[in-house]
Amino acid sequence: MNGDSKKNINYSIIPGVDGVLNEQAIQTLSKRCGMSVLTDMIRQAIDRVRGMMRDGEAVGASREALTEWIVADVQSQLANQLAPNLRRVVNATGVILHTNLGRAPLPDVAVKHVVDIAGSYSNLELDLETGQRGSRTTLVEKLLCELTGAEAAAIANNNAAAVLLTLNTLAGGKEAIVSRGQLVEIGGSFRIPDIMSRSGAQLVEVGTTNRTHLSDYENALTENTGVMLAVHPSNYKVMGFTAEVALEDMVVLGRQRGVPVAHDLGGGVLVNLRDYGLPYEPLVSDSISSGADVVMFSGDKVLGGPQCGIIVGKQNVVEQIRKNPLMRALRCGKLTYAALEATLKLFLNPEALVREHPTLRMLTEPVTMLERRGQKLLRMIGELEGFTYELVDSDAQTGSGALPLENIPSIAVAISGGDILSLSNALRRYDPPIICYVRGDQLFLDLRTIRDDEVSIVGDAVRRIDE
Repeated sequence: MNGDSKKNINYSIIPGVDGVLNEQAIQTLSKRCGMSVLTDMIRQAIDRVRGMMRDGEAVGASREALTEWIVADVQSQLANQLAPNLRRVVNATGVILHTNLGRAPLPDVAVKHVVDIAGSYSNLELDLETGQRGSRTTLVEKLLCELTGAEAAAIANNNAAAVLLTLNTLAGGKEAIVSRGQLVEIGGSFRIPDIMSRSGAQLVEVGTTNRTHLSDYENALTENTGVMLAVHPSNYKVMGFTAEVALEDMVVLGRQRGVPVAHDLGGGVLVNLRDYGLPYEPLVSDSISSGADVVMFSGDKVLGGPQCGIIVGKQNVVEQIRKNPLMRALRCGKLTYAALEATLKLFLNPEALVREHPTLRMLTEPVTMLERRGQKLLRMIGELEGFTYELVDSDAQTGSGALPLENIPSIAVAISGGDILSLSNALRRYDPPIICYVRGDQLFLDLRTIRDDEVSIVGDAVRRIDE
């Protein structure tokens, strides 16, 4: 637009803020939002109109048309602002414990218990028998001790916090001995050595990356040793010429020298996965029966509960951890305890566990069931203009560092042809968002992580996007 054209722009047709505020549609919006917020949105919309007119864009030729445009813009702004940022998504990636998607979906009983507790007061720290102040840990301690064989338990807000608390309690200002082959890095570039440093413990590395012997621990013990830490490398595996020290042997050495042994299991498993046709993962109860003084693991991985770090072990050690001033900074709230309690109770009935536990159900569901779900999805999608699709074999994964070398046989809908990346983006922007994956020139919707009640959502989304 040249200078003369700019001089001829009729800015006088732009409505004022007060005029827009008096519009009936804006008055209706004021019931959902304060007038000051609406006023700011109107000013922003007016600024956009002025800029568009200056750039020669067609917005409206009259005050009425511009008012209508501004009202619509404010409605859109408000809808975006009021919409939740944390949203439900459909997981079509085949990664069961997808960290970016919130890891384990809670069991129905846990969701119900959270809702019941969230909207009311609770006995979080009240002993209903005595009427005196209680401890929130007692809400789940008995359950955890029954399921693991431990003497006591404590809960932090995630497993990194549980490790931090344990190291700070047992080895703050002292040495913590760890095998070099167990100095793992977990998600988000968080490394065990960094956590140890923040805990105030001095890291003492022993052995080599692939081989560590009991004598390495024995030679490293000093009067300033606070703890020997064993870390389960759940997100990788060292193979070939390797050697590691059994937890039982570390415990014997620790008792001889008066040094506690802590075991960071990472994921943490309460039931033998082999019973469900899955590869073996160390049980929390195995660590306890091996004599570990304290064991730490996550609540939102294979356990299938809320994000938290669970600490179980010997009464005297766990009691020390509870008394650590950091415990208050890292403790969990009532919603976490509600979800954890309900999830743990499912493990008291092994026969019904797979049916009621979403994570175990997805890990163990037969491929034949996935094929049926896939056929239903294909029927719902119908014809896709410019695309072809079919059911194919795929490999699902546990995710979150669990069972790192194991792929789980699965079934996926593979879509080819057309603009696959645009289709993937459109699915991600759908309501609810559908998260799939693209490999090469194909888009995949993995049925292992798509629930039965989500098939219609995915089918409708693909069909509508194609329209």
